[in-house]
Amino acid sequence: MSATASPAPATAETREAALPAAGSSFYTAMRLLPKDRREAMYAVYAFCRSVDDVADDGGPAPVRAAELDRWRADIDALYAGNPAPRVRDLVVPIRRYGLLREDFQAVIDGMAMDAFEDIVAPDEATLDLYCDRVASAVGRLSVRIFGLPEADGIRLAHHEGRALQLTNILRDIDEDAERGRLYLPREKLAAIGLADPTPQSAIAHPRIGEVCLAVAKEAQDHYSETWAIIDRSPRRETKAPRLMAAAYRLYLDAVLKRGWAMPRARVKPSKLALLGVALRHGIL
Repeated sequence: MSATASPAPATAETREAALPAAGSSFYTAMRLLPKDRREAMYAVYAFCRSVDDVADDGGPAPVRAAELDRWRADIDALYAGNPAPRVRDLVVPIRRYGLLREDFQAVIDGMAMDAFEDIVAPDEATLDLYCDRVASAVGRLSVRIFGLPEADGIRLAHHEGRALQLTNILRDIDEDAERGRLYLPREKLAAIGLADPTPQSAIAHPRIGEVCLAVAKEAQDHYSETWAIIDRSPRRETKAPRLMAAAYRLYLDAVLKRGWAMPRARVKPSKLALLGVALRHGIL
């Protein structure tokens, strides 16, 4: 796509292509929702998928910057009552569930953090901001669609978003390093003697497990807060976040069980374990 190309209007085919993969925990969680809420979540997912594709695979930096700016403009126009074709699927969810413009813009800002310069050992505050934008902002959109009360919904988005994103970071450290990215926090790396780390020097460091375990402890704390909120909330409104939290916790447990010694095999919970999560939290 050139920097001046007009965005293509959404079609049935492009909307279908943007849906989560069948069998994924996200897909399973969304299938638990009533039709109107499920379609709203798919529209939000399609938006997130589109801006993520710009950040990861959108071409040279000037092209990605221009395209993310167009997304920002499209969100502003959407809230001004003049939606571009590619965001029209968001009109009804925004009106029906009170989705906030700033949360959509936060998602774009989070993708921009990845788009122009590979993130390498961010400080703790920057990592937390990144997690808020790429995960908890999506959570804030989601909990309104799920129907949770405002205060607990926002708290749930805060903690579950960070729990899931930190789990992703720990699961994907080797794959991220191959792309020149390192999301482990600078302060924790400095504590093991890596003052100016590169992705490869960090993941090969003999004490990298100490850093990963510290990040895992933070994720576990966020999971604990997540479940405290879920346990006091109506079950009908928390089926999707319960399933997501339980499924992602399997990934965290798997990387902790595998450990951090090289070579590290990529972990994936068994289909039986994931089925158990789906049955326990999706049906019961």
